[in-house]
Amino acid sequence: MNFKGKRYVSSESVTEGHPDKVCDQISDAVLDEIMRKDPAGRVACETFITRGMVVVGGEITTKTYVDVDSLVRKVVKEIGYTHSKYGFNYETCAVLNVIGRQSPDISQGVDTGGAGDQGLMVGYASDETPELMPLPLMLAQKLSMRLAEVRKKNILPYLGPDGKSQVTVEYLDGKPVRIETIVVSSQHTEEILDKSGHQITEKARKEIIDAVIMPVIDKKLMDKNTKIYINPTGKFVVGGPQSDAGVTGRKIIVD
Repeated sequence: MNFKGKRYVSSESVTEGHPDKVCDQISDAVLDEIMRKDPAGRVACETFITRGMVVVGGEITTKTYVDVDSLVRKVVKEIGYTHSKYGFNYETCAVLNVIGRQSPDISQGVDTGGAGDQGLMVGYASDETPELMPLPLMLAQKLSMRLAEVRKKNILPYLGPDGKSQVTVEYLDGKPVRIETIVVSSQHTEEILDKSGHQITEKARKEIIDAVIMPVIDKKLMDKNTKIYINPTGKFVVGGPQSDAGVTGRKIIVD
């Protein structure tokens, strides 16, 4: 980053169980399955998820067949929505398939070899990380991936699929020098709530710091003024599609 003086840069990431990312993964799965069977297929697949329901729509032209219902349930199961305690269950959710064929007005532009649409992408590589991405973004993404890992490996069995992370890095003359703030919010079961029923226990907070944050964040970037917030709003029992509708494309920056 080319600037002088002190700046703070924040980046957010979400876990695979965030409603928007669930939709991204379902749409991606439909695309992947069609491309695997029919490389000449045309796929514009959108997904919407809400309480107890997944709606898959868009315009698809292909010579193959995809069992959308089974594919959706497979993706949701792999994400971790396998029990009603998380507010969403791959076995009992409704799956509505409203996919149609591509408009002939659009296809006539594609049939001749055209793109059929327009797009603009702007970006650059950064030497701040081995992934050539800005440091705040990579740290936020790694925290979200670690949240999923400790949940799936049963290291912290009380965590649910939904979650977010945010990292704020202090830059000096364009170089990252320290971490100002780390925020980790994760869906969880009621067993880690304190007596008030509105906050997680200090024990759970320390467990999340030790199991999620410390294995990911370089201690050299942290100091006594680095602030760490774990579920700062209090409890996060109600999460996923039960608490917030999801739509394909709203979290593509996380990718």
